[in-house]
Amino acid sequence: MKVERFEDLTIWKEARQLSLLVYRVTEIDPFSKDFALEGQIRRSSGSLIDNIAEGFERGGNKELRQFLSIAKGSCGEVRSQCFRARDLNYLDEETFTKITTFSITLSKQIASFISYLSKSPYKGIKYK
Repeated sequence: MKVERFEDLTIWKEARQLSLLVYRVTEIDPFSKDFALEGQIRRSSGSLIDNIAEGFERGGNKELRQFLSIAKGSCGEVRSQCFRARDLNYLDEETFTKITTFSITLSKQIASFISYLSKSPYKGIKYK
């Protein structure tokens, strides 16, 4: 499949699912009452999906890799915040495992894509 839009990227689709999962989990008490942690994990999951989109839209391989690196960092933030949420008993073990496993898998996918782009001779659409 040819990738023409960021919406075509598997990692963007996966990041979107992770963000949706985070939003659903943080709507439930007591998580929803901890406004600081709730907001922080939501922003991190949003940053993840948005940086993939923004990097793609910039039209250059180098910029895309930079934004993917930021997205990968946001993926780690989501995972770290899940540990705090579990420690505070906001997440049960099943939900914690689901989100952290999802974020680890996505982080690996982003790293693989960065590696692929690093080896690619293609510089990006804006250089055509």
